[in-house]
Amino acid sequence: MLLNIQTQTRSISYPGCLVQMYFCMMFANMDNLLLTVMAYDRYVAICHPLHYSTIMTQPLCISLVGVTWVIAILNPLLHTLMMTHLHFCSNNVIHHFFCDINSLLPLSCSDTSLNQFLVLAVVGLIFVVPSVCILASYSLIISAVMKIPSAQGKLKAFSTCGSHLALVILFYGAITGLYMSPSYNHSTEKDSAASVIFMIVAPVANPFIYSLRNNELKGALKKALCQSKISQ
Repeated sequence: MLLNIQTQTRSISYPGCLVQMYFCMMFANMDNLLLTVMAYDRYVAICHPLHYSTIMTQPLCISLVGVTWVIAILNPLLHTLMMTHLHFCSNNVIHHFFCDINSLLPLSCSDTSLNQFLVLAVVGLIFVVPSVCILASYSLIISAVMKIPSAQGKLKAFSTCGSHLALVILFYGAITGLYMSPSYNHSTEKDSAASVIFMIVAPVANPFIYSLRNNELKGALKKALCQSKISQ
C-alpha cells in the first residue's frame, strides 16, 4: 500500500498479490486464534481464580501460542499454493483494496470449485471452532458471574471481559459476513466494508480498547477532555 501511494499506481504483481493475500490471511488467523486463547484465559481467571496460576502455567501459554502460530502459518499457505495452480485471463482488475481470496477467485478462468470449497470448509472450520469455544467460555463466565452475590463483584468480573468481548463482536461480526456466505452473495461494497473492519478498524481499536482499563490513561483522557471544554 505504501509503495502504491509513493509511486501513484494501483497495480501489483501476481507474486506480490499472493504474498499480500498470504500475510493478510495469516494475521487474520492469528488474531482469531489469539482471541480464543484470551477467552480461555478469561474463563480460568473468573471461574477458577484460585487455580489460575496452576492452570495457566508458562508451558501451557507457550504451547497455546505455538499452536496458534503453526495454524496461522499453515492455513493461508494451503490457499496460496492452491491459488498458484489457477490461470487468470485478461480481466485482472481486483475490486478490492487488497488481494483478498474472494476477490481473486472470480478473476480466474480455471475451475475454482475446489478453491471455493476449501475457503468454506477450512476457513469455516478455523473460524467456527474458535467461535464456539469463545461462546462456551462466555456462557460459563456469565453463569459464574451471576452467582456472585455483590453487584460490585459482578461489575468487576464483567469489566475484566468487556474489552475482549468488544473485539470479539467486532472481529467475528465482520468475518462471518465476508467468508461464511456463498460466493454469489458477495458484493464489492459489503466485502470492502467488512474487510476494513477486521483488517484495519479492529487492529487499530485493539490497543485503545485494552488501554481504557488503564487508570492513568483514563485520567489523562478525562483531563484532556476537561481542558478542551475549558478552551471552548
